[in-house]
Amino acid sequence: MKILIADSMHSSLFNMLEQRNWEYDYQPEYRRVEIKAALPEFDGLVIRSKTFVDREMLADAKNLKFIARAGAGLDLIDLDVAKEMNIQVFHAGTGNRDAVAEHALGMLLALFNNILKADREVRSGIWDREGNRGVELMGKTVGLIGYGNNGTATAKRMSGFGCKVLAYDKYRDNYGDEFAEASSLERIMAEADILSLHIPLTEISKRMIDDTFIEKFAKSFYFVNLSRGETASLSAVVAGLKSGKIKGACLDVLEKEKIDKLSEAQQKTFDYLRTSDNVVLTPHIGGWTHESYVRINEVLVSQIETGI
Repeated sequence: MKILIADSMHSSLFNMLEQRNWEYDYQPEYRRVEIKAALPEFDGLVIRSKTFVDREMLADAKNLKFIARAGAGLDLIDLDVAKEMNIQVFHAGTGNRDAVAEHALGMLLALFNNILKADREVRSGIWDREGNRGVELMGKTVGLIGYGNNGTATAKRMSGFGCKVLAYDKYRDNYGDEFAEASSLERIMAEADILSLHIPLTEISKRMIDDTFIEKFAKSFYFVNLSRGETASLSAVVAGLKSGKIKGACLDVLEKEKIDKLSEAQQKTFDYLRTSDNVVLTPHIGGWTHESYVRINEVLVSQIETGI
């Protein structure tokens, strides 16, 4: 079996492939044109996040048996085309779920306890205890939209902090467990103190969080997004922060993550977020730990070995 690895990967992957006598060509610098030209020679393609795999990309890939995505999201792969061409698609959905859950918890604790603001102030010689009085996570109602790998791992952490967790997943039935109660979206809107997204980017979920969605919440809430940036309209999030409907936001993903190439309107929105003390921002690193980097490879190789 010959595998093209067309993105940068942790070195642990190479040993795993060699142990199974799978031939591979590691070309992390390949761009779209080069990947397309090379694909006819390969049985498998391993990618991360830089290339959209669509019909045009796969047009000449007659020998391709699988595409392996080193991450959880599959929005970069045209799944209908892959199915039509009998190409299996693997992804490491379980590989970074613990990292995502811990990151979500860390962002919330930083927001609730003014950790980033207080740290900046102390470094500047300001010792303001009352101005940094925190909020406790215990006793809060957390609403999770999406109860797959990341959602369940997050629920486990939140329930351990004494939170009541409500989970809504339109694609699952009977998914309530010891960490979360299966819920309607309407109930989450009625009860949640915290809303956290754990959903893939689809035509349905794209900009799901808009002005209308936010206004439907019965009370002000905290917003957490570690899924995909385009699931939430940042202008709507900023409007919610300004009105007080959103008390604070933890954003690991943005609607446009190339922050050096924002439009004037996007820059204005981003400037509000980056200067707000009730917003915590990180650069899409929720699942980006040293441990998950290796675990993703383990999950992918296991799936390939079982599925091919």
